[in-house]
Amino acid sequence: MRTEQLGGLTVRVTGGTDGRGGGQGPALVLLHGFGAPGDDLVALGDYVEVPAGTRFVFPEAPISIPMGFGDSRAWWMIDMARIQADRAMGKIRDLSGEVPRGMPEARERMRLFLGELHKKFGAEPSRTLLGGFSQGAMLSCDALLHSQQPYAGLVQLSGTLVAKQEWGPLLAKRRGLPVFQSHGTQDPILAYVMAERLRDEFAQAGLKVEWMPFRGGHEIPEPVLRQLGHFIKVVLSKS
Repeated sequence: MRTEQLGGLTVRVTGGTDGRGGGQGPALVLLHGFGAPGDDLVALGDYVEVPAGTRFVFPEAPISIPMGFGDSRAWWMIDMARIQADRAMGKIRDLSGEVPRGMPEARERMRLFLGELHKKFGAEPSRTLLGGFSQGAMLSCDALLHSQQPYAGLVQLSGTLVAKQEWGPLLAKRRGLPVFQSHGTQDPILAYVMAERLRDEFAQAGLKVEWMPFRGGHEIPEPVLRQLGHFIKVVLSKS
């Protein structure tokens, strides 16, 4: 693994021809979730079977937050009191009609980061998949939809539907885009039913969704990693 600075973000890179992101192979960009350390998803590079030479790119969110343990980071801040109140009332957390405060700024950071990634790493957008977990899934989807680049695919691990009013028209321009989406049926953080709504938005806009529900919570279980590897191989074989 090596660490780089791209677009103002600290980025960890693995895979490739040397285990440190070397070579000119395709790229998989994965964004971690809220409250996680910047290296939270790096270990996935050892478990997801991908075509030889594939490079894994893990940007670190720029906001450091006081969680009381380790290095906790965020792409934008969230209202923890609201989450706790909704959970106490048994209320489904529906963010579909909201543009999270701070997401537009995070999107701009992603634009700068991706621009440098493509330029400095020679990672062509058509051979690059964007994705993430939880808040990272939301941001990766938002960044891809607002981009004009022909990305190879989108990976949504335990994400949810936000900014529907913005995403709707943009999804129509991504007809045929391969999407891998997984979600736990017992997720206590981002409701399963809202993941189903996101899946349906993708499908109705003509994106090609590979949907993988699993019995579990807010996590990335081993069967999901196996299926994700298969998805990546299929997508990259066509790029």
